[in-house]
Amino acid sequence: MIFLVRHGEAAASWGEHPDPGLSDKGAAQAKQVAQNLHRESISSIISSPMQRCQDTAAAFCDVSGLALNTHLNVSEIPTPGGIKDRVSWLRTLMGGTWTEAPPVVQDWRTNLIETVEALPDQTVVFSHFVAINALVGHLEGSTNVTVFRPTHCSVTRLKRDENGLNLVQRGSEATTQIL
Repeated sequence: MIFLVRHGEAAASWGEHPDPGLSDKGAAQAKQVAQNLHRESISSIISSPMQRCQDTAAAFCDVSGLALNTHLNVSEIPTPGGIKDRVSWLRTLMGGTWTEAPPVVQDWRTNLIETVEALPDQTVVFSHFVAINALVGHLEGSTNVTVFRPTHCSVTRLKRDENGLNLVQRGSEATTQIL
């Protein structure tokens, strides 16, 4: 099993700060998901290098005793050069399809999928809304950028069989400020 965890609530909105840590609520969410994940037989942890993901992962490191490894390929979706208003650009992208995305974004998605597909079983990945959507959409055969709205600290489960990774369960959903 591979577990995809969306980070806890950030201390600032995604349009206000480029790399916020967790809010007090986000820290509490991280502690709760850490306790829930501790019931699983997880053997490795990777995280986006973004602060909110590392802070969420740190709560699990505390209860599991496992070391945290960061990996750029599970990080936030990159903004193409020349974009002055990331919020508007991202909102438009998230309402569209991957085939409409700029090449740098399509390359990011390909690298993300290849990275997660190569992970050993019993790995937990602390990542982001769009990254988790990219993976779930890929596994479901959808070209839509947004296929569901994982809430903070939701856990999406993937399982490997002889044909590769399969979606077992989407994480819990909630309304979001993104769309």
